[in-house]
Amino acid sequence: MPVKKSEIKFTVELDETKMPSKIEWEADDADFEGKKECSSILLSLWDKEDKVTLAIDLWTKEMLVNDMNVHFHQTFLKMADTYLRATQNNDVANTIRNFANEFAAKLELVKSMKK
Repeated sequence: MPVKKSEIKFTVELDETKMPSKIEWEADDADFEGKKECSSILLSLWDKEDKVTLAIDLWTKEMLVNDMNVHFHQTFLKMADTYLRATQNNDVANTIRNFANEFAAKLELVKSMKK
């Protein structure tokens, strides 16, 4: 039986200083057609041979600091969910969630997200 494959593609336009000016992504099995624009990418990859995490961290110059704060907060919460699914370790997942909540409180994200 053939193995299903899916391709995820990022397209990054750079300005004259090589700063991302536009980031788009598309995926074969996304729930939309064509490319979708985004302002930031935080992609973490595990190199199984070298046992090291590699990363692609990009954001456009239009990315607002408050939006980046919210993006990081939501990423921490997503990490907790993913960690729990992968390990079934609820204690550590809750530690990550608690950190996310402290992060949000420190930046007063609850107030800024309501605006």
